[in-house]
Amino acid sequence: MEPNDERSIEELVVSEEEKIAADDQGRNAARKEGLKLPMILLGVAIYSFGVNFFLRPNHLYSGGLLGFAQLIEDLLARSGIRFSYFDLSGVLYYLMNIPAIVLAFKKMRRRFLIKTIFTVTVMSLLLALIPIPAEPLLPDVLTGSIIAGLICGVGTGIVLWMGSCDGGTTLIGMVLIALKGKSSVGHVSLAFNIVLYGIMIFLFDIPTVIYSLVYVVFSSIATDKIHLQNINTQVMVLTKLADTKDMEVEVMSRLYRGMTQLDGKGTFTGDELKILIIYVSKFEVGRLKAIVKSYDPQAFIIETDGVRIDGNFLKKVT
Repeated sequence: MEPNDERSIEELVVSEEEKIAADDQGRNAARKEGLKLPMILLGVAIYSFGVNFFLRPNHLYSGGLLGFAQLIEDLLARSGIRFSYFDLSGVLYYLMNIPAIVLAFKKMRRRFLIKTIFTVTVMSLLLALIPIPAEPLLPDVLTGSIIAGLICGVGTGIVLWMGSCDGGTTLIGMVLIALKGKSSVGHVSLAFNIVLYGIMIFLFDIPTVIYSLVYVVFSSIATDKIHLQNINTQVMVLTKLADTKDMEVEVMSRLYRGMTQLDGKGTFTGDELKILIIYVSKFEVGRLKAIVKSYDPQAFIIETDGVRIDGNFLKKVT
């Protein structure tokens, strides 16, 4: 003990135990994040497969930055600039994401940023290297656009589910929200796509634009079904615990979610109950249930997915 250190031996032991516990928690968090990388890789591979095997052979265009990258590649090809060994749109997509990644360094969480850089890098490589069939696998363009949208939507949903981002307008929207506190990912994507498809109307025929929009719609639907952070869930916890303060504190400190408490009584038993109403994302339900069950294994838990929330509700995208 230092001469001027007035802490007791017990305080020093507790302090050291807290430090060890914090280190263990940090290692566990890093291990969990590492386990997400294979799933992110799977999602990126599914997405890239859908684009290069179903979308590109039909000469259709993705939305957002990738759509702009495809458009630039086609304009260069019309000028006689072609690359036979790789697809240029993947490289252009990576270059377009660099400014958003640089801005994200200042505002986004480091683990989210690392996973996003990994995602964008692998996606750009796969888009550039996966060969595009000379002929469409599905001769019907409408069917091809729908299948491409569903496949790519699943891939994107897996990436978002793992707390990463596939770059493009999604990352730009997140950065703008962090910088200004306004706007939304949907608004940013809509603005980019209006410009993109507006240009395409003058360069290509109307069916190409329509089928590309069909792809975007089905991709968005599939993404929303997989992206659990995007699904709001109401959780009602019925417990007979006399004191739920510790459980409430842990929920609020670990999930950063508030709750409403009501008093209740069993109709037949007459037992006093406490009813906790908590709103979380579908992604957080598992962690919430684990916390509740650790305090009361007999707790009765009711989940209602897809609820609409208007008010001061924190929308967590990572």
